[in-house]
Amino acid sequence: MEIKFDEDLGGSHDNDRRRRHHNPHVSIDMEIHKVETPPKTSSLQKLKDWFKETLFPDDPLRQFKGQSCKQKWLLGFQYIFPILQWGSHYNLNLLKCDVVAGLTIASLAIPQGISYAKLATLPPIVGLYSSFVPPLVYAVLGSSRHLSVGPVSIASLLMGSMLSQEVSPTQDPLLFLQLAFTSTFFAGIFQASLGILRLGFIIDFLSKATLIGFMAGAAIIVSLQQLKSLLGITHFTKEMSLVPVMTSVFHNTKEWSWQTILMGICFLVFLLGAKYISNKKPKLFWISAGAPLISVVLSTIIVFVSKAQNHHISVIGKLDEGLNPPSWNMLHLHGSHVDLAMKTGLVTGIISLTEGIAVGRTFAALKNYQVDGNKEMIAIGVMNIVGSTTSCYVTTGAFSRSAVNNNAGGKTAVSNIVMALTVMVTLLFLMPLFRYTPNLVLGAIIVTAVIGLIDIPAAYQIWKVDKFDFVVLLFAFFGVIFVSVQEGLALAVGVSIFKMVLQMTRPKTMMLGNIPGTDIFRNKYQYKDVVSIPGFLILSIQGPIGFANSNYLSERIMRWILDYEEEEANTNSDLRYVILELAAVSAIDTSGVTFFQELKRVLGKKGVELVLVNPVGEVLEKLQKADGTDDLLQRNNLYLTVGEAVSSLYSSLKVVSTNHG
Repeated sequence: MEIKFDEDLGGSHDNDRRRRHHNPHVSIDMEIHKVETPPKTSSLQKLKDWFKETLFPDDPLRQFKGQSCKQKWLLGFQYIFPILQWGSHYNLNLLKCDVVAGLTIASLAIPQGISYAKLATLPPIVGLYSSFVPPLVYAVLGSSRHLSVGPVSIASLLMGSMLSQEVSPTQDPLLFLQLAFTSTFFAGIFQASLGILRLGFIIDFLSKATLIGFMAGAAIIVSLQQLKSLLGITHFTKEMSLVPVMTSVFHNTKEWSWQTILMGICFLVFLLGAKYISNKKPKLFWISAGAPLISVVLSTIIVFVSKAQNHHISVIGKLDEGLNPPSWNMLHLHGSHVDLAMKTGLVTGIISLTEGIAVGRTFAALKNYQVDGNKEMIAIGVMNIVGSTTSCYVTTGAFSRSAVNNNAGGKTAVSNIVMALTVMVTLLFLMPLFRYTPNLVLGAIIVTAVIGLIDIPAAYQIWKVDKFDFVVLLFAFFGVIFVSVQEGLALAVGVSIFKMVLQMTRPKTMMLGNIPGTDIFRNKYQYKDVVSIPGFLILSIQGPIGFANSNYLSERIMRWILDYEEEEANTNSDLRYVILELAAVSAIDTSGVTFFQELKRVLGKKGVELVLVNPVGEVLEKLQKADGTDDLLQRNNLYLTVGEAVSSLYSSLKVVSTNHG
C-alpha cells in the first residue's frame, strides 16, 4: 500500500496540526483481500475445543499418542507417581547430594516445625509430626525436584487466627486440635480437587500485588505477636491486628522480664546476623540454615545449666516421644463448627497452594525443568489429606527450606525423604532434649523467618508499573495490620476482582491514524507523527464486547464522533465512515451483536457508514448467524485491514466528490 499526503505546508506549527487532522490530497493504492469465514463446526465440537483450551492447555494426553498398551500403562503410572519416572535413573552420586541436602534442611525444619506449630497455637509436637509424613507423600507424588515441604508461617498464622476467633486453644484444646486437623482435611480436599478438575486458575485471583501486601502485613503482625515470648509476657491478646497487640504489650509492662529480653535479643541478633551473612555470600548458606538449630541447642543448654526456667524464662515443657498417632477419628465432620473448619481449610488451602506452586516453579525455572501445576495441586492436596489423618496440620512448599535444599545441592525429592527420616529419629529418640528449650528462641526463629516476607523492592516496582496494583497492595497490607489477617486478604482480593471487572466493563478504545508513507495505522496519542484521513474516524476496541460493556462502548463511540465533529468544524471534512478495528475483540455475545446493529442504525441516521475490520472467527460467525446483520457484512462494510478499508473507501469517496464537482 502506498499512501501519500501532498500538501502545501506553510508555517511549521500551524500546518503540523493541520497535517495531523486534515489532508486533502491522498493517493491510495492497495489490493483488497476478502475476509474469510471460519469453517462450520458443530456445537459439540465447539464445546470440546473450549473444554480443551480452558482446562487442558498443556495437552497432558499428548505423550500417550502412538504408544502401545503396555507403554501407556507405564506412562500413566509415571504421570501419577513422578518418582517412578526419575527413580529409574537414580544413582549413588545423586543419593550423596540428596543426603547432604536432606540433613541440612532437617536442621532448619526441626526448629521451624516447633516454632510454626506454636504460631498456629498448636502443641509443638504437631509441627514435628507435620515435618515427617507430608514430605514422604510429596516425594512420591510431587513433580518438583527442589521443593521442601512442611509447615509454613503464613498458613500457620491463618489457621491459628481463624480458629481462635470461635474456639479457645487454652480453654478447649482438644476441640481446637480437632478443628485444626479437620481444616487440614478440607484444605487437602480442596487442593486435590483443583488439580483433578484442572481448575488451578482459581488461585490466580491472588495477584502478585495482593500476595506481596498480604505477606508484608502478616510478617509484621507475626513479628509483633512474638513480643509475647521475647518480652516474657504471660497475659497476651489472641487477636491478630496492630492495635490489640500493641495495647497488650504496653498494658502488661509489669510482666516484662529482663532475663527474657536479654536472651531474646542475643539470639535474635545471632539469627539475623547469620541470615545477613548467607544473603551476602550465598556459598555460606549453611550458616543461616544451621543457625536455628544451633540456637535451639545452645539456648536449651543455657536454660538447663542455669535453671533459668525458675527465673521468669518460659520453656516448651515435656514433649511426647513416638511417631505420628492416627487422627482420622479426630476429624470433626459434623456439628456446629464444621463451617469454621471448611472456611479455614479453604483459606489456608488457597494460600498454601499458591505459595507451594510459586516456590516450585521458581526453582524449576532456575534449574531449567518443568513443574506441572495441576500435578502439584494433587500432590499437595493428597499430602494434606493424609496428614490430617496422621496428626499433621496444613503443609506446603516452604521458600526458605527449598532455597536451602537448592543451595545444599539437592537433586531430587529424595532430600525430602532424608529430611523426614531425620525428623523421625528426632521424634523417636531426641524429644526429651527439647524440654528446656525456651519459648523466646522459638519467637526469635519465627521473626527471622518471616522478616524476609517484607519485599520492599517488589512493592516499589509495582508502584512504578501500575498504581492501581499498588492500591491493591496497600489494601492487603493495611487490612492485615489493622483489621485481621483473613479480612485483609479478602479485602485485597475484592479490590483485585473490582479492578478486573472494571477492565471488562470499560474496555480501552483508541483513535488510529496513518503513519505517513506506510500502510500502518497506530494510536494517534502514542505516535505523534500519525495523520488523520479526512472523512474517516478509525477506532480500535481492546477487549470482548458483551452485556457488561456494550452500553459503555456505544456512549464512548458517540463521544469520539462528537470530538471529531468539533475538531473538524472549521474544515470541509464531514465524517463519512466510522471504522472499527476488531482484531483485539476476542468474543461477543448477543448484547455485542445488538451493539453493532444499534450503532449501524444510529450512524445511518447521521449519514455515516459503519465499517468493520478484521473480526476474529468467533465474532464474525456470531454476526453471520444473527438476524438483521446482513448489511453489516456486505463487502464494502467488511475488510481485512484498516489500510484496505481506507484504500477502498477513500477511492470511492474521491469518485463521489469528483462526480459532485
